[in-house]
Amino acid sequence: MDLQPFLLDEWTSRFSAASPAIEFNLAGSTGPRWTLSEVAALGDAMPDLTDLPLDYSSADGSRALREAIAAYHGADPEWVVVTTGGSEALSLLFCVLEQPGAGILIGDPGYPAYAAMAKAWRLETQTYRLVRTERYAQSSNAVLAAVTARTVAAIVNTPHNPTGSVMMRSEVSLLAGALAARGIPLIVDEVFHPIYFGAPQPSNANIDNVIVVGDMSKALSLPGLRLGWIIDRDPERRARLINARSYFAISHSPLLERIATHALTNAATILRRTQAVADANLKTLETMLSRSRGLLDWVKPEGGTTVFPWFVDGRDSRPFCEAAAVQGVLIAPGDCFGQPDHFRIGIASQTRGLERGLKIAAAIIEDGKA
Repeated sequence: MDLQPFLLDEWTSRFSAASPAIEFNLAGSTGPRWTLSEVAALGDAMPDLTDLPLDYSSADGSRALREAIAAYHGADPEWVVVTTGGSEALSLLFCVLEQPGAGILIGDPGYPAYAAMAKAWRLETQTYRLVRTERYAQSSNAVLAAVTARTVAAIVNTPHNPTGSVMMRSEVSLLAGALAARGIPLIVDEVFHPIYFGAPQPSNANIDNVIVVGDMSKALSLPGLRLGWIIDRDPERRARLINARSYFAISHSPLLERIATHALTNAATILRRTQAVADANLKTLETMLSRSRGLLDWVKPEGGTTVFPWFVDGRDSRPFCEAAAVQGVLIAPGDCFGQPDHFRIGIASQTRGLERGLKIAAAIIEDGKA
């Protein structure tokens, strides 16, 4: 199986060892960086790692970790299956959902790995549009209108990457119920939960017919742990997920599980930092976009750590992103998401200097160099 090029990963990897180095990395979607010593210092002392047997963990994850994940989402620990990041969570779900002629319903625009991984599992990609008006609307009606006889699952990403759109819990519940009547589970990708810019939203993990995917990489800002999870109330499907994971990975690292458990126990502190950086940087970005003299437009995000502006004249954003990278500012081109006139800016990883980086980017646009 030849997968299509992962343009987003190719773009960020291309500049990971750039010379001169990228000074302002605005292409990513994680929160601010943490070191192991900073995580270890959170709350009560982290359990000693030096006497930890480097053995296998259980396929669904240690009990302590599953309890911490469940507490984070307001769910039952029995519903939790630990995975190697959100990517393995999706792969496991697609594996157990795969059947001849089946389709997965995903949003457009959306995270590009959904379609590629669905193809890898021989699932047809079906799409529903996020309608751009005064906001990028995620509605149950749009999802339901795109369902076909082949649909075996629908995915909603909230907060959404790259637009920052949020589907309210009441709408998720309505959608999950309508899909249940057709025998279709709803997968809710919550890797950016609970970073919101309006009213906070609870997790959707305890809604009937909802499968939640989460990870430590985005809102929790610890991508190096490579730890994610699935929360699924269906015991039969959960058993199939655990069995598949036994083949895929056997287990996660007990070392990383112990660190992740400690981090999740102190998640409130980590999330306060992510939210504070995202709030401050969003205001800075809003000021910059308001001064773009009609060259750029945007929809203000309702949550998450990414913003998805676009060129009003419809030009391809890649030349702009190339020019910005040369000057030390990394921004993700919109063609990575199938929207060439857009570009994605991450607003939570750059803890300082964002205004200077945005001024460099703005000057490139104003000087007509992109």
